[in-house]
Amino acid sequence: METSQSIVPRTPSTAAGHAPTAECSEPPGAGCDVVTVPARQGLEAVDILRRGAGDAVGPVLHDDGGDTLGFVVPPGTAAAWDVPGSTCTETDGRGLSLNLDPDPEPPVEGSDWLLPPGEADLATDPAALRAALGEAARLIEAADNCC
Repeated sequence: METSQSIVPRTPSTAAGHAPTAECSEPPGAGCDVVTVPARQGLEAVDILRRGAGDAVGPVLHDDGGDTLGFVVPPGTAAAWDVPGSTCTETDGRGLSLNLDPDPEPPVEGSDWLLPPGEADLATDPAALRAALGEAARLIEAADNCC
C-alpha cells in the first residue's frame, strides 16, 4: 500500500494530472485510492462539492471515532496527491469493489459510509476535491479567527 502525504503547500494549479477524465466515472472495482482528511475539513468539503455543479462527490467513509473522512477517488490519484493536511492511499482495489455490490460493507474495519456507493458518483474527481478542500480550509480558518 502506497501513501502520499504533502507537507509543502501548493496551489490548485498543480491539479494538472487530475483533470476530470472518464476514469472518474469508471467503477473503482479494479482499484481506487482514498483521500483521508480531518472530519471538520472533510464535512465542509462534502457540502462544497454537493453545492457545486452536478454530483461531484463520490462515496465517503467516516471512522467510528468521527475523526476523519475518506473520499473514494480514481486509481492513480495517490501518485500525485499533494494537499497539505491530507493523505492519499492507494488501495489496488483491496476490499473495495463498489461496482459489484450495491450495498458494500465499508472496506476498513471501524468505518462506515457517510455517503454510500449508490447514493453518490463512483469516485470523487481529484481536482474538484482539491479545490473543495482548499475552500474548506479557508472557511474553517476564517471561522476560527472570527471575533
